[in-house]
Amino acid sequence: MFEMSNENNSDEIPVKIISEDEIDKNAETIEDDNEGIFVQELKNLLEKEKEKSQDLENKLKYTLADFQNLNKKTQSEIENGINTKLSLFMIEFLKIYDDFVRAKDVFSNNEGNTEGLDSILKNMDSLLEKNSIIPIDALGEIFDPNLHEAISIINDPKLDDNTITKEIRKGYISRNKIIRPTLVEISKKQGKN
Repeated sequence: MFEMSNENNSDEIPVKIISEDEIDKNAETIEDDNEGIFVQELKNLLEKEKEKSQDLENKLKYTLADFQNLNKKTQSEIENGINTKLSLFMIEFLKIYDDFVRAKDVFSNNEGNTEGLDSILKNMDSLLEKNSIIPIDALGEIFDPNLHEAISIINDPKLDDNTITKEIRKGYISRNKIIRPTLVEISKKQGKN
């Protein structure tokens, strides 16, 4: 290739002669520049996709945690609902149970045959036990307002204050929850206000 000079004639077009080696070198530089730009673009896209992926992963973790919390809450609400219904049913059942106990006591006091009532009460006791309904033992204990309900007071200087002297109606606990407090009579020492 050759180059024309611009010295005398202004109509001439200047031409610069470039060797083949220079052409190859320029082509490689352009190729390297294009390849570098392409690699940088790919790196940028990769970073954006990593950010999107991390964001989606975080959203998935939060959603999974929310689902697990909702599942636990729902399970707890179902269990509480069942336990509440069972407790309400058992309170009604205990009224019938109390009637059978009173009937047995009347028959016993009149020297009547209580075998049938004993058998029924045994079955009822078994039902209560199967459903984790436990009687509250109160006689001789110190009054506890969480377990007992005092409906009468007697004066007795021999006993400590608030000693339970009589169970008027048996109380029951179900799964560590009082479903019916024991109705009791408690003692007070004379002369105390």
